Amino acid sequence: MLRPRVLVTAVTVVVALAIGAAPAAADHLPVIYNGVYGYGHSHPTASPPGSNDWTCRPSAEHPRPVVLVHGTFANRANSWQAISPLLHNKGYCVFALNYGSYAGSGALGVYGTGDIPRSAGRLGAFIDRVLAATGAGEVDLVGHSQGGMMPRWYLKHAAGATEKVGTLVGLSSSNHGTTASGLFVLSSFFPGADAFTGALCPACRQQKRGSAFMERLNAGGDTVAGVSYTVVQTRYDEVVTPYTSAFLSGPDVRNILLQNQCALDHGEHLSMPYDHIAAADVLNALDPAHPVTPACTYVAPVAGG
Repeated sequence: MLRPRVLVTAVTVVVALAIGAAPAAADHLPVIYNGVYGYGHSHPTASPPGSNDWTCRPSAEHPRPVVLVHGTFANRANSWQAISPLLHNKGYCVFALNYGSYAGSGALGVYGTGDIPRSAGRLGAFIDRVLAATGAGEVDLVGHSQGGMMPRWYLKHAAGATEKVGTLVGLSSSNHGTTASGLFVLSSFFPGADAFTGALCPACRQQKRGSAFMERLNAGGDTVAGVSYTVVQTRYDEVVTPYTSAFLSGPDVRNILLQNQCALDHGEHLSMPYDHIAAADVLNALDPAHPVTPACTYVAPVAGG
């Protein structure tokens, strides 16, 4: 008489464990390091996988939500198809915004082209919304290109901003402007070219090396107290040029050149959000107490890997 009861009990326990484990398994999202796949997304207002769950509550292991900030001409959907699910799988509350639509560009899925200080205001409002929804005291920021630089304007010029951000991680950030592989230098020889660029994309002109915006952004030093900075850059960057202009100076700054970690990494500007080595650097910047070591394998231009 005892054996059937034992059998029923055992089966019940197994079924209960299976049911209990099912949500966790279903919650694990695929992480696809493929820029062609990522940039091919045609729904620019969609949230990347694992992001913008406004019911998410940060864990004790990861108490700060992570806000993902895309770059110029990009959007949240095509920029974060790898890093968003990666962070979600690691137990972070992840959020991603679109910002910087200009002259209707957002209707075409093109963001990050508008005035940068105005975009910084949009970021600040989004951060406030994340903090209110999650109950967290601070967020961490991960940005690509302009998305790694624009938050620095927010940190320098928005009241109370430094009390809301713990860490800023930039991937190929345009921190000191760019010559865009010489295109901006060349355009300076043609009257009206600068005004034409600014009319189409104010953020493009503002990111020009030596612009008034860049001078103001970096006046008084690159960093602000109370925030930790990590910059991950590739020597093959063809958009932020020279590539060293991405690096920051100041206390609590870590500058990382990918090729110093792995000579097989041939990633350039576009591939950065889809580079598994850069993604590991993001994880280490957000949680330095639990470092990960990525495999040194080939990373392709644009496609990443």
